[in-house]
Amino acid sequence: MSTESRKIRLIMDLRNGGVTDTRVLAAIERVPREAFVEESFLDQAYANQALPINCGQTISQPLVVGLMTQALDINDRHKVLEVGTGSGYQTAILSKLARRVYTVERHRDLLTEAERRFKALNLHNITTMVGDGYKGWGAQAPFDRILVTAAARIVPPDLVAQLSDEGGIMVLPVGDVAGLHQEVIRVQKDGKQFKSNRLFPVRFVPLVQGVPPEIQK
Repeated sequence: MSTESRKIRLIMDLRNGGVTDTRVLAAIERVPREAFVEESFLDQAYANQALPINCGQTISQPLVVGLMTQALDINDRHKVLEVGTGSGYQTAILSKLARRVYTVERHRDLLTEAERRFKALNLHNITTMVGDGYKGWGAQAPFDRILVTAAARIVPPDLVAQLSDEGGIMVLPVGDVAGLHQEVIRVQKDGKQFKSNRLFPVRFVPLVQGVPPEIQK
């Protein structure tokens, strides 16, 4: 089966799985997932499943990427913070929808590789930083939207504080860091108040506070 046929089949799977936002589907269709997976998994680039990447991380299942992106309700005026760059796949999709994407990654090696991919794909509205994603990116706050791609035990208060008071939305997995009981939560802020809704169960790697020792030097 050709790459194009696999991509078409994946888009159909996402529609059947509940991704109905045509802008999100178009963004996923325009981003070549094969550019973000490890060489040994190229034949599975358009399979609807998570795949391992370096540093013990994963590139998320496309259905989860689609549903979480859809829940953010992004438009081209929005400034978005992503916590956990990983391979850069989710970042690239956000970049097709938002005005600007700020992405934080605690592993320098992962971020360097993601930056290479962004350059190769001519994605120029992405700003990157190595750092502790649990603390967000205070210098660039507030953000209209925040997406977290690792599971926190609780909704991180620093991230809530960095969310725009005017209808800011954050989507993140919350729950047991072992991955047994996690749910994607959608947080919407109105002034200093916020409400949250549970969306669907997931299994993500844990959101780790701090940065690796080599980054601290």
